[in-house]
Amino acid sequence: MSVSHCRDELTPLLLLARSARVYPDRVAVVDGERAFTYAELAARADALGRALRDAGIEPGDRVAALAPNRAELLEAHFGVPACGGVLCAINIRLAAPEIAHILEHSRAKLVLCDPELRAVVPEGIRVIELGAPYEQLLAGASARPLAPWPEQEEARISVNYTSGTTGRPKGVVYSHRGAYLAALEQLIEAQLTCDSRYLWTLPMFHCNGWTYPWAVTAAGATHVCLRKVDPAVVWRELRGGITHLCAAPTVLTSLYSHPDAAPLERPLRIVTAGAPPSPTVIARMEALGATIVHAYGLTETYGPFTVCAWPGEWDALPDEQRHRLRARQGVPPLIGGGVRVLDAE
Repeated sequence: MSVSHCRDELTPLLLLARSARVYPDRVAVVDGERAFTYAELAARADALGRALRDAGIEPGDRVAALAPNRAELLEAHFGVPACGGVLCAINIRLAAPEIAHILEHSRAKLVLCDPELRAVVPEGIRVIELGAPYEQLLAGASARPLAPWPEQEEARISVNYTSGTTGRPKGVVYSHRGAYLAALEQLIEAQLTCDSRYLWTLPMFHCNGWTYPWAVTAAGATHVCLRKVDPAVVWRELRGGITHLCAAPTVLTSLYSHPDAAPLERPLRIVTAGAPPSPTVIARMEALGATIVHAYGLTETYGPFTVCAWPGEWDALPDEQRHRLRARQGVPPLIGGGVRVLDAE
């Protein structure tokens, strides 16, 4: 008797497929006046993948995205890899020469571009503006179905560029497998559930939003897009039911310093990274009712890679000691392997 073996290659595409099946009518994304359910998000991402294939995007081709946090950029995190493409979400805060270098270095064949950023895209590269042209692209997609999953989970899913202190931005390649595992790690650390509402204060172009486009989707939670971090708008959203967000300490400082800052009526869980938050920042945010998860990472590690693991007994410690402990972030994640901290020798 012969036994056949089969397996699903690990890919974030599995996460959207599951949420669309389990939570089809739950709201997946809110972007201003627009909202899409998980069934609609999956259908739009699939249409994007088919439209990109129709446009000549082949497996391994790079598709750039130049946009603030908006529904189309979330869709691109699924639609681009669905046709085998590699997403290159570009930092919109970079200067035009840096953006041109990234487009050239990544060999992007096409750019999904916010209309307000069209002027920084060099001539000679195909551009699809978000808005009416993008909707026309989706509507005109052929009916021929896409392959459900990549043939190899080590295939590229994205390339992210980061700026060091010297030199030009450098590209870091993510795989389907790595993105899948990193997304599950963030789901665990952030304690996301299908009842969560995640506010996009962190740019989706930064390490693919620390993999939260895939993590929030895996939980069946709601993405709330925020195209610009305005503390007044953030506080309005927090009072409207937001349960989770990610932010650098500078953003947290702008929140607790804002005139609208007031204790929250429902739990808020914040993952902070990018720079070490001081015990003062942690204390001020905790006083407003937030729980802080302190993490640290690199573009090369899919964003956050070490975390301040928090035993429950530490909750009873004096405030000053507890806040100092929160400022640490040196243990490895659950599924990330080991970490070594080295000096110059």
